[in-house]
Amino acid sequence: MVLINPPVTKPCEMPAGITRLAGALRQAGHTCRVIDMNLEVMLFALGSPVAKSDTWTARAERDLRLNLAALKNTKTYRSFDRYKRCVNDLNRLLSVGAQRDGVRVSLSDYEDTRRSPLRSDDLIAAAGRPEDNPFFGYFSARFREVFNEGPPRFAGFSLTYLSQALTAFAMIGFVRREFPGVRIILGGGLVTSWMSAPKWHNPFGGLVDHLVKGPGEDFLIGLSGGVSSDAPGRAFPACAYDVFPVSDYLAPGMIMPFSTSTGCYYGKCSFCPERAEGNVYSQLAPVKTTAQLSRLVAREGPALVHIVDNAVSPAMLGALAKEPPGAPWYGFARVTGELADQGFCNDLKCSGCVMLKLGVESGDQQVLDGMRKGIELAVVSKALKALAHAGIGTYVYLLFGTPWEDEDAARKTLDLVAGHHDLIGFLNLAVFNLPHNSPDAAGLEVRPFYGGDLSFYADFVHPRGWDRKKVRRFIDREFTRHQAVRAIIKRQPPYFTSNHAPFFTDTFC
Repeated sequence: MVLINPPVTKPCEMPAGITRLAGALRQAGHTCRVIDMNLEVMLFALGSPVAKSDTWTARAERDLRLNLAALKNTKTYRSFDRYKRCVNDLNRLLSVGAQRDGVRVSLSDYEDTRRSPLRSDDLIAAAGRPEDNPFFGYFSARFREVFNEGPPRFAGFSLTYLSQALTAFAMIGFVRREFPGVRIILGGGLVTSWMSAPKWHNPFGGLVDHLVKGPGEDFLIGLSGGVSSDAPGRAFPACAYDVFPVSDYLAPGMIMPFSTSTGCYYGKCSFCPERAEGNVYSQLAPVKTTAQLSRLVAREGPALVHIVDNAVSPAMLGALAKEPPGAPWYGFARVTGELADQGFCNDLKCSGCVMLKLGVESGDQQVLDGMRKGIELAVVSKALKALAHAGIGTYVYLLFGTPWEDEDAARKTLDLVAGHHDLIGFLNLAVFNLPHNSPDAAGLEVRPFYGGDLSFYADFVHPRGWDRKKVRRFIDREFTRHQAVRAIIKRQPPYFTSNHAPFFTDTFC
């Protein structure tokens, strides 16, 4: 079996899903080969000669090796200007080198004006003409090299982001055409979302042999003729990190992804994708999990542990505080009373916590209550202060344009950020999208938004007249131009965003 991570995702850490899949197969006694095609094609594209070169591109070509080395050195992250120039030069070289008609590629995204990952017909068309893909030259040769050594029975493609979909299907089309005996498996978070739609029907029957919804470990083991992960003796999932070229990723050391749960332990927020898709929450026993994590850290020696849960539960945070993993770590957490406790935050810091991503969403309590967010602004304020005093960085997520927000409420969000600007490390600003299959959409006047049978979202008539155009104008002309907010925005690591943000915290700088 070959497991493949398609482009485009940020090339700074190994894909979390495949580490678990490969580990589970190994634990069950099956071998597999892993190809991080995302990393490989990016490094190949960066090193390929550029046909037409302007001054910027010529400089980026000249400094390629220096820039690649710089992003693997913690000293670079002590100068944001130096870091930003390295990243922008690399992105310039990649975007020019991979440029095709209608296609734009960056270190974090893939856009095609001719085809959309939201339309199954376009994905099938991408499979029918894989040579149209800017990465075709590399991945076609790479697949021939690997498959001609001994064609695998199965080729599994892991899809997490829309930015991967078109290239993934181009790869699937190539494998189907040149190696018809290989059975194709397609899974990952994006596929799970497709298959969770109420009106889902499989449009890929002629291309894909198996579509996998949810965690794929048991399915792959069963397909290989192995024992289910529910069998005795396999209570804790394995992770295989050594199947990846760790030293090639664009980060100052290994970023080790690790999950302690699936789903969301809270699961009550309005319009939550996990809730809309019916994903069940499951958490590993905190004490056993921290012990396993400590063993993995001792074995792998990562520079940073990325806990990839939707939200790390308070119980798990408490367990990490009591038994530190032995390496700096970060993850996503809900703003609960525990984080407003200074002693708890101090313990988290001592355990190696360098940054927490926090879904604050709004600075208006009525909006938060309408969203059933389950957090109080007074607690948010205390948590930001406690985390900052402990020396833990914060990456705050805000969501504008929800059905309960209006312009006054949006300004309260601005007031919240401005009033705590010295306590917030980084910001993520998003405009609300209405999930198609959300049970909370009743009562809203819904209309088409993104065209395509694989679209997740619909547009709606905002009950308060706070439509997307007004929201974007507020964000662009008022929110981001506020002096205190602008200072935070300027700290945003380009392209790598939250994946590199921990390296700008006090622990590393």
